[in-house]
Amino acid sequence: MKKFLSYLLFLSLCYSYSQDSVLIKSKVANAITELRDFVAIPNDALNADDIDSNLFWLRKKFTERGFNSSILDTEGLPLFFAALPMDDSKPTILFYMHLDGQSVDPSKWDQPDPYKVVLKSKTEDGWKTEPFSDLSDDINYDWRLFGRSTSDDKGPIVMFLNAIDILRKENVDIPYNVKVILDSEEEKSSAPLPKAVRTYKDLLKADFLVINDGPVHVSGKPTIVYGCRGITTLSLTTYGPIIPQHSGHYGNYAPNPGFQLAQLLATMKDTEGKVLIKGYYDGITLDEATLEILKSVPDNAEEINSNLAISTPEKVGSFYQESLQYPSLNIRGLGSAWIGDQARTIVPATATAELDLRLVPESDGNRLKTLVKEHIKKQGYHVMNTVPTKEERLKYDHIVTVQEGSVTDAFRTDLNNPYGNSIVKTLKNKFGEKPVQIRIMGGTVPISPFINELKIPAFIVPMVNPDNNQHSPNENLKIGQIAYGIKLFCALLSTEM
Repeated sequence: MKKFLSYLLFLSLCYSYSQDSVLIKSKVANAITELRDFVAIPNDALNADDIDSNLFWLRKKFTERGFNSSILDTEGLPLFFAALPMDDSKPTILFYMHLDGQSVDPSKWDQPDPYKVVLKSKTEDGWKTEPFSDLSDDINYDWRLFGRSTSDDKGPIVMFLNAIDILRKENVDIPYNVKVILDSEEEKSSAPLPKAVRTYKDLLKADFLVINDGPVHVSGKPTIVYGCRGITTLSLTTYGPIIPQHSGHYGNYAPNPGFQLAQLLATMKDTEGKVLIKGYYDGITLDEATLEILKSVPDNAEEINSNLAISTPEKVGSFYQESLQYPSLNIRGLGSAWIGDQARTIVPATATAELDLRLVPESDGNRLKTLVKEHIKKQGYHVMNTVPTKEERLKYDHIVTVQEGSVTDAFRTDLNNPYGNSIVKTLKNKFGEKPVQIRIMGGTVPISPFINELKIPAFIVPMVNPDNNQHSPNENLKIGQIAYGIKLFCALLSTEM
């Protein structure tokens, strides 16, 4: 009898799995159609007309799924908000994604129009274009959809919508109030977001935030990220003669701003990449439990070094994940006079270094910028925020103009947060393996306004393939990741925490 009952249970599970597989595959097919339709609407954040067209599409699609939606005005481009009918007895989950995309240069893409999705399969020589009609009978999860914002970030929006379809079809009672906020200026730093979150604080009120942006870990395993680094910038300009001078006549006499800048920058870091500016790493400690989490991420140092074509990494941290726990000081651009075929025998007038400072929660961006400026003063420079006049040039031996960028704060949720623990458990139960847990990722997502204003924990749950070429030509989304994303949303929205 026990064997018979076990057999019936086995058949039931197989039937359930088969039904689930068929349902998911049908929604993947629908998601592909919707994504092609969505991507066909250009979404350059620099073009307000593009954003309006996308908002119209979103309102229609969310309304079809039973959501109430609103267009939220900001000091910049509007936000899109949607919510299912509320039940005060349920906790509220707020999802953040973005609808805007990076600008495109069609000449750099391997297809005529980056906003017209192309289906491709991997070959030994590269990629082969496939007809969409070949997806009618079966769907090859290894094939990819190429087009702007397929992965960053329209793909996850479409996955979410199709997961809602499944939950409605299966009459699942979602144990949450569900809210969605879609940013329309994420790709240009989301400048209006902090004030907008304050303005719409009551509307956005939630118990926790889930961000669906970025790729899963390079291993392809289910991934949860507990934070991201912030960012700020500095531009440093040094000065030589007031106009470029003949290097034969004035070499050895007129100070060279290129050498001045190089010498100044060299005082900021040691030969192993560690910042020498006093106080730059203050407040950062990593205990053994945290180090164990960092070491559990399945990074392959040899593979990372090979991909970067470097023999030895810098020594800020003893391995990749540890290096992300500290603020960085990066030269993102460096220039003086002319180079290459345009090089001239001159002493340049100016030299400029563009710096970006990636932030962690322990490091305040304004404080770090102040530390950099104080360090520059200690090297004997007069620091200004404007271009010096001739009188000022004659008065000071060494002058630096420093221009400061705005600050986007870092955030990090505690690794033991109960909502995070529940997401980890849900991912493990759904996909049969413990997810990769990343304490803080290197990039920046403009989430700190939600953390600061709503006082809620936040988690990044990425869905797209790690080699998706986001922000670059030939951005793509692996079809298997669409299935993954739909399953993940269904699991998150049907599992009580």
